[in-house]
Amino acid sequence: MKYYAVLLPMKDLEKSKLHRQAHLDFLEEQRHAGHIFMYGRMADDAGGLLIYQGEDLETVDAIAKEDPYVTLGARDYIIHEWFMQTDYQIVK
Repeated sequence: MKYYAVLLPMKDLEKSKLHRQAHLDFLEEQRHAGHIFMYGRMADDAGGLLIYQGEDLETVDAIAKEDPYVTLGARDYIIHEWFMQTDYQIVK
């Protein structure tokens, strides 16, 4: 299993407020399905950060682009593979 950092930079604050519940519902669905490790918003309203887990970039990309924030034009999304580091090792 690999980890992917998905940044959701703000595109339209009003759309983001309008579609927040749909976005949160999507995140909960993906969390229960085992696709999201953790998530949260930026304190300065610049967007959010999600850590997805999946077999490959294509799988995570297919899920991330279905986020209502993305499909409804509230946020962009950028994906980077992320190596989680613990005190003793980097988890790949």
